Amino acid sequence: MPAAHKLLLEEALQDSPQTRSLLSVFEEDAGTLTDYTNQLLQTMQRVFGAQNEMGLATEQLSKHLLEYEKQNFALGKGDEEVISTLQHFAKTVEELNALHSELTKQLADRMVFPMIQFREKDLTEISTLKEIFGIATDEHEAAMVKYSRLPKKRENEKMKAEVVGEVAFSRRKQHQASMQYYCALNALQYRKRVAMLEPMLGYTQAQINFFKKGIDLVSKKMDSFLASVSSMTQSIQAQLDAEAESMRMTQRELLSVDDTVYMPDRDMDPANRALIQKAGYLNIRNKTGLVTTAWDRLYFFTQGGNLMCQPRGAVAGGMVLDLDNSSVMAVECEDRRYCFQITSPNGKTSIILQAESKKEYEEWICTINNISRQIYLTDNPEAVAIRLNQTAIQAVTPITSFEKRQEGSPNPDRAKPGGVAVAAGASKNASVELEPEHLIAPGTPIQFDIVLPACEFQDQNRGGRRMNPFGETEDDASSDSDDSLLQQVFAVRFLGSMAVRAGHRQEAIYEAMRQVLAARAIHNIFKTTESHLMVSSSCLRLIDPQTQVTKIGFQLGDVTQFAAHQENSRLMGFVVEGRDWSEGEEEGKPSFSAFVFESNTEGEKICYTISLAKEITEAKKDPEALAQLMKSMPLTSDGKFLLLDSESGDATNGGGQDDLESEA
Repeated sequence: MPAAHKLLLEEALQDSPQTRSLLSVFEEDAGTLTDYTNQLLQTMQRVFGAQNEMGLATEQLSKHLLEYEKQNFALGKGDEEVISTLQHFAKTVEELNALHSELTKQLADRMVFPMIQFREKDLTEISTLKEIFGIATDEHEAAMVKYSRLPKKRENEKMKAEVVGEVAFSRRKQHQASMQYYCALNALQYRKRVAMLEPMLGYTQAQINFFKKGIDLVSKKMDSFLASVSSMTQSIQAQLDAEAESMRMTQRELLSVDDTVYMPDRDMDPANRALIQKAGYLNIRNKTGLVTTAWDRLYFFTQGGNLMCQPRGAVAGGMVLDLDNSSVMAVECEDRRYCFQITSPNGKTSIILQAESKKEYEEWICTINNISRQIYLTDNPEAVAIRLNQTAIQAVTPITSFEKRQEGSPNPDRAKPGGVAVAAGASKNASVELEPEHLIAPGTPIQFDIVLPACEFQDQNRGGRRMNPFGETEDDASSDSDDSLLQQVFAVRFLGSMAVRAGHRQEAIYEAMRQVLAARAIHNIFKTTESHLMVSSSCLRLIDPQTQVTKIGFQLGDVTQFAAHQENSRLMGFVVEGRDWSEGEEEGKPSFSAFVFESNTEGEKICYTISLAKEITEAKKDPEALAQLMKSMPLTSDGKFLLLDSESGDATNGGGQDDLESEA
């Protein structure tokens, strides 16, 4: 190692310009060393801080690895193998943390502290001695100036002696300060070498000691463990690569479809009408004011017998409507397509929804219609849905005339006010549940409107002999006014009629209601015409409110059963018996047709009136019983007609509106 430069102490007293020039070089070197030392110390402190943070971080890492077992993952608890592996890692990290803590202490003692000591002791001493040397130099210069100003002619020995003593003292003081300063600067040339090497030696030795202990820890205790973990990660990575490749292939396959898949209302497959559950986005109409509405796009799905709704981003869905025994129908909206309405059984709650395509529109209507019949509670709901919907799909062939009907003599029980009429014959088998095909033949056509006036219905099966197709004779017509002890008019809308097999069962009426409503919903038939249903003690008549022409009439004796809907009180229907001469029999084979209506009032009132009319008809056979019956009922002022609550004054006067939109 080359010899260090130094200042000669012998030249301190003379304090020559050459010595001063060399001193300035040493001072510049000391200043540069001070700046470098400060920067190096900051860097070493940063290393120490990072190592200290490393110790704290590894300690926190060890604790956090143990928390994995306590996490409540949404997809279930963590893998037990992963948990045990992380616990093993936590123990190892804790041991490594002890090594990091020891390394932090060694860096503080053997790297940072020596550098701080060098800066505070040596460099600070140089700075202090420099200031003392400067002060002594200034005092010596002042004393020399004072000595140089002593007078030449009048010398004062006393003053001269004082000035000479002051010069000697200041020069001695400067000599001592300069020698101390020179010695410190000379020593700094050696101290700076040690100060640079000692901290790095301590840092290196601390790191080597840390690595040695770490190698002992890892190689002796963790070789087999790390090998097993490496094998497990490679296996997981292989599974991930296989799954990623599978997902890429699936993605390419899904993206290779035709563009029509992304277009709404481009479904090529026919609608599935036998669904018992359905899910998808629908628009729901909400009222925002008295006359304004807004549509929201939400995700709807069926769950059991409920219609559920889940907004985008919501954790779970909420129930919108109970679909059991509810009704669904297509509706027209001014600015929307594919709209349908769901109404609760009591008729108080209804919602209007919009599907994005015709297929979705039909499937939602069919699904809700299936759920409303509680098909999902059966053992094989899919098969039941297919069988029950077959009739609704096939029943779209309109008929142009009604079957001929002759008088019959059924004897239904009188319906109580507010109740539903039950036939006497039906009460015996009320507990026996019939299948729909036993009530109505599959594929039976449905008549959705009465389009021909009564005079145009002719008998086409009995040699051209003209007769009234509704079982009315001229004698019946002439005696109607004399025989009619009861007359009541109801505003109704004809929904449909169809042939039934069971003429004395209420279930046939309920099934006819279901199939008529389902067929209207599926085939978008929602327009109806208002008529007046007149119930008298001899017949039922459906009258056009504008022309007062009887569209169709039935003898009261031909009505074998009548009932109101169990849930929707506005629906009612009745079964009429007729004769079928197609097989050539003399008397004709009995046939039955169900007629379904929607009224402006409760259907039970119409059923009660029909039951009362039948009771009057039966009482006519016994004059005393008839008189007793009439005494118990209020009559008009002329004593001719029973006083019943009228729906409206317009109904009795023939007023009404055509083509009213029905909610059935």
